[in-house]
Order: sequence, then structure tokens, then C-alpha cells
Amino acid sequence: MRVIAGEAGGLGLEAPRGLATRPTSARLKESLFAMLESRGLVQEARVLDVFAGSGQLAIEALSRGARAAVLVESARPALAVIRRNLAHCRLETRAKVLARPAARALGELAAAGCVFDLIFMDPPYETAAAELAKLAGLPSRLLADGGLLIVESARGTELPGLPGLLPVRDCQQGGQMLSFYERAGVFGASMADASDG
Repeated sequence: MRVIAGEAGGLGLEAPRGLATRPTSARLKESLFAMLESRGLVQEARVLDVFAGSGQLAIEALSRGARAAVLVESARPALAVIRRNLAHCRLETRAKVLARPAARALGELAAAGCVFDLIFMDPPYETAAAELAKLAGLPSRLLADGGLLIVESARGTELPGLPGLLPVRDCQQGGQMLSFYERAGVFGASMADASDG
């Protein structure tokens, strides 16, 4: 697992041991960031990475010019890996790690008035729908106008509706699926029903 591009491009990243954390595949990560960068959504972005695992999505965004990132993770082994990966890539000064369950962390961020341009959520595949349901309307309170929420799940997962957010696109590769949500016209109506096979 490596950072693909930017100031930390080519540096290796550590993944938490065991099966509890499943890193995003290199191919899917490359497709995701190519799509985001083609729309100018990474440079100077404020990033929130929920269920951060190894921290690779936030790290990739920071490496490509995101302004700052908050990484949310509750598993102790993963937290240690996130901190080591940030230090290895020399990105720790632009990142904040919150060691809390997702709903609690998002509630605290919303209460503090924080907003983000990009929100990544990669809950455990087997409980993705339940984990998202616990968050209720919190993601919409944290997403900036024109911002984008990207949820990773197993292909074919039936995700719950996210109050205040519009589902605009699904992108599938292999057994993985990315679901995109927005508040204000990032992709546009012509792409709302698009699906990549």
C-alpha cells in the first residue's frame, strides 16, 4: 500500500494487522482521486476521514494538496498505524486524529461548527448500513456547500438515506462500491444516475 501521488507520492503505508480493517484497493483509490482532481476538489480541501483505518485516504488527499484533515478511528491498533503513517509521510502537522466512535466524533465536530469539503467514510462492510444509520443527519451538517461525501461499501450494499444529502453517483470496481453524495451540484443532474461497472 502506497501513496500514489503528490508530495508523499511513492511512500509506503502500513496497514493494521488482521481482518478488522480492510484498506481501499490501489485501483479504486487511484480512480477516486483522478475523479476528484479532475473536478478540482482536492487542492486546499478540508478533509474528514471517518472509519479511517490506516488513514490512507486522508493521507492521499493531503499529499495532493488538501489543506488539512481530521481522521476519526476508534480501534487502538488502527490509531497507532494512522499516527505512524502520518509521521512517515511528514503530514502530521496538517492532520488531527480523533480517537472516538464515529457518531460521537461527528457530533463533536458539528457542535464546534466544523465543515469539510471532502468527507470519506469507509465503515466495516458487514455493518456499513447500520453504522451509517447511527450517524443520522450529522454528515449533512459537516459537509460544506459544494462539498462531497464518499462512502465505500461492498458492491450491492443497500445503504440508508442520509438526511440532507443527495445521492448522485455509484462507482463500482470488483467487489467494492463508492457512493457519492452532495449538497449542491458537484456532479450535476446528468451524472446522478451514472454507474461504472
